[in-house]
Amino acid sequence: MPAMVDLTIAGRTYQVACRDGEEDNLRAAARIVDGKSREALSGLGALSEARQFLFASLLIADQLIDKKPEAAAEPPPPPAPDPMLANRAEALADRLESLAEALEREGANP
Repeated sequence: MPAMVDLTIAGRTYQVACRDGEEDNLRAAARIVDGKSREALSGLGALSEARQFLFASLLIADQLIDKKPEAAAEPPPPPAPDPMLANRAEALADRLESLAEALEREGANP
């Protein structure tokens, strides 16, 4: 079972799962995101949560590019999805489709 870590970013707490032993790295990453999120707020004023994270991400990316220009190059392809997770997602999608079909039939025959 993965470890659960509570992270506070811009005054909000999020519970995030990670692999055992990666908790400290995740907390360090959260501190960076929190700092950039607060920087975005101070520079741009009131922002929605989504825009706050967007600008924090852009500030972090800009910082990475400045330190490592090759970071701006084409990102590597994403890793292959976990087959077990993909199977579970597919089964859930099938179940949702069958529920939607049942609801449509029920709505057509009141």
